[in-house]
Amino acid sequence: MSGATPLILSFGSVNIDVTARARHIPKPGQTIHAESYFIALGGKGSNQAAATGRLARSLPVRAALAGRVGTDPFGIQARKKLLEFGVDLTALRDDPDTPTGLALIIVDDTSGENSITVAGGANMAVTIADIDDADALFSAASVLMLQLELPVYTVLEAAKRAKQAGATVILDPAPVPEGGLPAQLWPLIDIITPNESETLSLVGLAPETTEDAARAAAMLINRGVRATVVKMGARGVWWQDETGSGFIPPFTVTAVDTVAAGDCFNAGLATSLALGQNLAEATRVAAACGALATTRYGAAQASPEWEDVAALLRHST
Repeated sequence: MSGATPLILSFGSVNIDVTARARHIPKPGQTIHAESYFIALGGKGSNQAAATGRLARSLPVRAALAGRVGTDPFGIQARKKLLEFGVDLTALRDDPDTPTGLALIIVDDTSGENSITVAGGANMAVTIADIDDADALFSAASVLMLQLELPVYTVLEAAKRAKQAGATVILDPAPVPEGGLPAQLWPLIDIITPNESETLSLVGLAPETTEDAARAAAMLINRGVRATVVKMGARGVWWQDETGSGFIPPFTVTAVDTVAAGDCFNAGLATSLALGQNLAEATRVAAACGALATTRYGAAQASPEWEDVAALLRHST
């Protein structure tokens, strides 16, 4: 790690989201009319990088993204939007042979819940060469944010590189692979941040109560991670590491769209940790970022400004 300004690197997926809003999410075999639709930047890697970039407008951190996009119009659109968020794209490679990733999203206008289908495209063509090309960023990063919308073997290699350079590695285990995470990956993770369904997939326990969340967190730590942050949706957040544990109650907001709440959460967590906050403090900031993201429509564009996060934190003390 080097430089006076901490670098937060996201190694992950870049998608364009096609989002339709409807009165409810269709059941299998059902066709429904959408109230509206829009096309925007998405993908967990780019969402987390964009959210970090937006926070970095007012904070002394830098945001960068490593991954792959196609050379199609969606890839051009993704690059343009990420640059608008202030994200360093020197390690985002163009793939002339594979289309940019695409996500098809249905949002329930009543509850704000969503259903997502992802076509990985160029994301699934990422190789170790993409990590090699981003070596300077991996060496400089204070925090590495990982997700699982890339080939898992590349996520494992990225974690190794970051740990060797002394970075803090945060894994958003989404989507959880069939059969779970590779055994070699667990000890490379400093902080894992599963939501309710991911916690159930990983340890067979749904975190419906703080007691459940504490048990699940302990099980994840026993697999080799240093710390666990269990995102319990509207119930709040449970954090746990070798020094302690605690519960962050939910912030009171009016949710309209939960699409990128988890990504904004992780961006807030990474940013706070890069600035020297402890896990409890960083988790509270992350929870505020995630809560504010639900009050806006869309994915990357739903990420909050730091001034709004700070205001929510002040008003919720």
